[in-house]
Amino acid sequence: MTPPTFNLGQCFRDSSSVTPLIFVLSSGSDPIASFMKLVDELDMRARFQTISLGQGQAKKAETMIAQGMNRGEWILLQNCHLSVSWLPKLEAIVEGLTEENNPGFRLWMTSMPSKVFPVSALQNSVKMTMEPPTGLRSNLLQTYTNFDDKLLMDCKKPNEYRKILFAFSFFHAIVQDRRKFGAIGWNIPYAFTFEDFDVCRRQLKIFLDDYDKIDFTVLNYIGSEINYGGRVTDDKDIRLIKSILNRFVHEDVLLDTFNFSASGNYKSMVVGSREDYINYINSLPLNPNPEAFGLHENAEIITNQNDTRLILENVQSIQPRASAGGGKTREELIGEIAVSIEEKLPPPFDEDAIAEKYPTDYNESMNTVLCQEIGKYQKLIVMMTESLA
Repeated sequence: MTPPTFNLGQCFRDSSSVTPLIFVLSSGSDPIASFMKLVDELDMRARFQTISLGQGQAKKAETMIAQGMNRGEWILLQNCHLSVSWLPKLEAIVEGLTEENNPGFRLWMTSMPSKVFPVSALQNSVKMTMEPPTGLRSNLLQTYTNFDDKLLMDCKKPNEYRKILFAFSFFHAIVQDRRKFGAIGWNIPYAFTFEDFDVCRRQLKIFLDDYDKIDFTVLNYIGSEINYGGRVTDDKDIRLIKSILNRFVHEDVLLDTFNFSASGNYKSMVVGSREDYINYINSLPLNPNPEAFGLHENAEIITNQNDTRLILENVQSIQPRASAGGGKTREELIGEIAVSIEEKLPPPFDEDAIAEKYPTDYNESMNTVLCQEIGKYQKLIVMMTESLA
C-alpha cells in the first residue's frame, strides 16, 4: 500500500492572492523540496523569490512582497518565527491583501509553532504541515513515492545507480528512525531531512556519470561527513554515522545477495522499476526489530516506555476537568476506575512456598530469576493495593 502523498498542488488551488499559505514546520521535515517541485511543475522559476527572515531582513522582505503583489510573483518567507519583532508588520501586510493585487501573487511562509505568531494571519491562511514518517518501511515508502521511473533510470550506470540509491535510502531511514531509541540511538536527536538524502542522490548521479570507477570512499565521505555530518555535533555520533553509512555503501551492495541486517530481512533487491521497489518495501516488517538498526533487542525497552508514557500523557490531557450537569464528577469516575483495577489485582504471592518449590540450584538458573521477579512483582502488587485504596 502506497502512503498518501502531500498534495501541495491542491493547497495551492484552494488559495488566492489574498490567502497566504503557511508551512508549519516540525523537527525532521522540510517542505522546501515539495515546494520547489511545485514551482517547477507550474513553471514559476522566473516569477519566484525567497528570503530567510532574521536580523536585518525585514525591509528586504517588505520590498519583495510589494513587488510580488504588482508583478504576480510567488514570495516565500522562510523561518518567520525568527523575526518576532517584525511579525506585527507581517500581520498588517496579510490584513491588507486585497483582490486588487495581481491574481498570480502568492505569499508563502514557513514557521515553527510559535505563541507570538499573529492569530489573524493564521485564521486567514491555508495551513500545512509535514510530519516525518515513523518506521523504516514508512520512511522508505515515502522516499520511493517521490521517485518515478525516469528518475531511477536517469544515469549512465542505471543498475549501479539504483543499487546504491536504495542503500542511501535505507541509510536515510535508519538515521531518522534511530531517534526513537533515545540516547541509545543518538546522543543528540538530530533533525535529518529529505534534503540531506536528495543531495546525496544528486551527487551519486554526478559521480556515476562522470567517472568510470565507483569510488565508495568518496561517497561515504560526502554522505556521512558533509551532507548528513554537517548536522552532527557530538564526537561519538560522528563516529556512529560514518560507521552506519559504511555498512551500506560499499562494493558488496551491488550484489543481489547483500544483506542490510544480520537477519536478512532487509537486503539489496534485484534492480527494477519504481513499482518493484514499492512492492518490496511493502513486504518489509511494519515494526522493525532493533537488529535492523544494529542494536540489541533490549534497545526497544526505552522506545516502548516512551511510547507508553506519551499515550498516557495524551489520555490524561483530554480528560474532562469539570463535570457536565447531571453527570458523574471527575473524582467519581476516577474512584470507579480505581475500584475496578483493585478488584482485578491478584493476591500477594507466597514467596516462601515458591522458594521451596523452586529452590536455588546451580543447574536451574531460571529458579533464581523466578524468585527475583516474584519479589519485584510482590512489591508492585502491595504498592498498587495501598495506593488504590
